[in-house]
Amino acid sequence: MEGMPGTNCPIPPGKNYTYHFQPKDQIGSYFYFPSTAMHKAAGGFGGLRTNSRLLIPVPYADPEDDYTVLIGDWYTKSHSALRKNLDAGKALGRPAGILMNGKTGKTGGKDDEPLFTMKQGKTYKFRICNIGIKTSLNFRFQGHSMKLVEMDGSHVVQNSYDSLDVHLGQCFAVLVTADQAPKDYYMVASTRFTKYMLSATGVVRYVPTDGSKVAPASPELPPAPTGVAWSLNQFRSFRWNLTASAARPNPQGSYHYGQINITRTIKIVNSASTVNGKLRYAINGISHINQETPLKLAEYFGVAEKVFKYNTMKDDPSPSSLENIVTEPNVNNATFREFIEIILENPEKSIQSWHLDGYSFFPVAIEGGKWTPEKRKNYNLLDAVSRHSIHVYPGSWAAIMLTMDNAGMWNLRANSWDRYYLGQQMYFSVLSPNYSLRDEYNIPDNAELCGIVKGMPMPKPYTP
Repeated sequence: MEGMPGTNCPIPPGKNYTYHFQPKDQIGSYFYFPSTAMHKAAGGFGGLRTNSRLLIPVPYADPEDDYTVLIGDWYTKSHSALRKNLDAGKALGRPAGILMNGKTGKTGGKDDEPLFTMKQGKTYKFRICNIGIKTSLNFRFQGHSMKLVEMDGSHVVQNSYDSLDVHLGQCFAVLVTADQAPKDYYMVASTRFTKYMLSATGVVRYVPTDGSKVAPASPELPPAPTGVAWSLNQFRSFRWNLTASAARPNPQGSYHYGQINITRTIKIVNSASTVNGKLRYAINGISHINQETPLKLAEYFGVAEKVFKYNTMKDDPSPSSLENIVTEPNVNNATFREFIEIILENPEKSIQSWHLDGYSFFPVAIEGGKWTPEKRKNYNLLDAVSRHSIHVYPGSWAAIMLTMDNAGMWNLRANSWDRYYLGQQMYFSVLSPNYSLRDEYNIPDNAELCGIVKGMPMPKPYTP
């Protein structure tokens, strides 16, 4: 039920699909989006809020209201035109603008309609997600600081920030107190790590207590930060709240990830090159291509060998393998419940953002240059934030650690959608040796079947 081309058949044109799921082990701020082709560029996304159960305390008082802010780059070309360009081997190019909840905003407008309203002296939660397809963004409030309380489903140490770098696929939840003069204020989202500057604004309005008209926002917008060092220092300030409870009653810090022995190290190196004269992106020299039969279904029905080969990607790629990109399905076996370290190395000049489905992981370090085993002495083995996305600056690396304890076929991908579409993704096959319902559900009764598994007899169901 992953919703990716490697796990599910696409919903046929004119049909619908009902997805049942239980968010029992997660809280926090997320968003949904279409994963096929370049449909994400046309919209179809929205916020998801998963609240803690009433019995589990949250490490801050209930806010006056809860707002979702979806920021992202926008292309005026249709998703089909963008896809056609990528299929022809062309780069995606720069976006036409930035949107905030579907609008660009106009600074200095006298009759700006507010996106949100606040009452004097009250505190509000804003959930900020970068739902774009290409660009890291910086988000800030005019005249107000933001107290960070949650990111990617984890409670964090509550530091205050004047602005936040929000990379592709990431979500932050902040508390903002209406403690300024009652008038309009701008929220600002602007591009980061680009040669061009694009931005969007949205108005937050203080509700007047006497019904009078409020003063417009100042046209002087808070400036954006510059450079990698500022952003890297901000990343290093993010810390897991070890005493807070998330989805379960026990504190987050009761899981001591830094005391677990690493059983496998996988180095992931992204690259760009051409195959048959067309642009492709790759992981360790392999540019993934989707198959008509989803990988998970081929595996579940026992016909994997007819669809893909396991482990064609090496854990430590050689320089020659990075130079010559091959196009094929990229599926790697992972042993159930093994604790692994993944090094994401970015030798390119553009920032990368990565997402791993089915898991939260611990980003224990981001540094410039190339990774070596000696770098482990710099890891944060105590309170790295458990999350599902991480960015890697140009010419840098990031190290993440996780336990492969969720059986399934899980996609590791670039959040930059052109890179994802043109092959910078792979799948981890995590099989439970017991084929037990304790580890994985049976295929849903309403699952769509396609490719070579369509019409095949159903496999024997898992047992408790």
